[in-house]
Amino acid sequence: MITTAITTELLRGAAELEISERGVLPHRLPAWARNGYADAQLLSMERQPSGLALVFSTTATRVELEVHSSRIGYRGADRPRGRLDVIVDGAPPVHDVLGGGDLTEVDLQTGAVALHPGPAHTLVLDGLPGVSTRVEIWLPHNETVELVALRSDAPIETVPHDRPVWVHHGSSISQGSNSAGPSEIWPVVAARRGDVELRNLGFGGSALVDPFVARIIRDAPADLISVKLGINVVNLDAMRVRAFVPAVQGFLDTIRDGHPETPLVLISPIFCGIHEHTPGPGAIDPESIGSDQVRFTATGITGDEAQGRLTLSVIRRELRSLAERRVHDGNLHFVDGTELFGEADAERLPLLDALHPSTPAHRLIGDRFADYAFAPSGPFAAGGATR
Repeated sequence: MITTAITTELLRGAAELEISERGVLPHRLPAWARNGYADAQLLSMERQPSGLALVFSTTATRVELEVHSSRIGYRGADRPRGRLDVIVDGAPPVHDVLGGGDLTEVDLQTGAVALHPGPAHTLVLDGLPGVSTRVEIWLPHNETVELVALRSDAPIETVPHDRPVWVHHGSSISQGSNSAGPSEIWPVVAARRGDVELRNLGFGGSALVDPFVARIIRDAPADLISVKLGINVVNLDAMRVRAFVPAVQGFLDTIRDGHPETPLVLISPIFCGIHEHTPGPGAIDPESIGSDQVRFTATGITGDEAQGRLTLSVIRRELRSLAERRVHDGNLHFVDGTELFGEADAERLPLLDALHPSTPAHRLIGDRFADYAFAPSGPFAAGGATR
């Protein structure tokens, strides 16, 4: 078997690859951002390779990818494992659920933390056709993975970077929370529909209008850009209207410093009943601890919006107004998040934890965004075509 070095030419969507004890650890944020803004939540999310895929061509009949995963679990709450999703020459994905890996188990009632180490996991693709074949291996959106080794019985070749690049920033919903697998998170669904290359800057609990993220987008190669803001600002009760609006203005201004004419879609939050008219902070519902389904709740005072507290309804109003006032920017487009997933959708496809969409809901959001953005008259029309 031939062992192929894993590089950024093979691994699409990564900011950097760190050499680790076991192999290669992908990062979605560059080192200067990780070192300068060392928030534990952000750092744990950026190491989960949401939107990252190994993409290559090969005449091999057998390919193996050895990985070692690390994840956080909660005692009494069974959370689905991460997956590797494999797409061969555009065929429907083949799913490989991760086994082994290291588990950091947290007891939500006592705060106790226990580490349970486990072995590596090897994905085996056997019976490939033996002629030149395009292979995509999408890495898990919800577990950290070190890439230990990529082995094959024939050489692996890089594939040209010939697709438009779409840079997207958002919250845990954009990272893919509650989706069953990495090819089914809504940004990947939309990117595959639009035939574009995704760089996913969706970070669970961490879409907080951070200036350094705007700088990253400003400096990144990007043919298409989208920014989905709001839910985490409410979750953390991080701002009031007075601070939020100019923060978003500055965020967009920074992006425009590097991409003055790139199509840019500003997306407000999807429907989430607990925060529609109730401010944060958000919290885990104590009555759900120990059950099979942890749920979230809003702990603010309903109707406190008059004091400048932020709810999702307020954020949608303010983002729409902000976009309308930026009339000088003909390439800025606004999408109301409830057009992607609204109250009627939540009745049909409930947010099981009261915060994050299910796999069918992710598909719905991705398809609706693709129908809008990549349509012939859509803002991303020049970047790709729906299929």
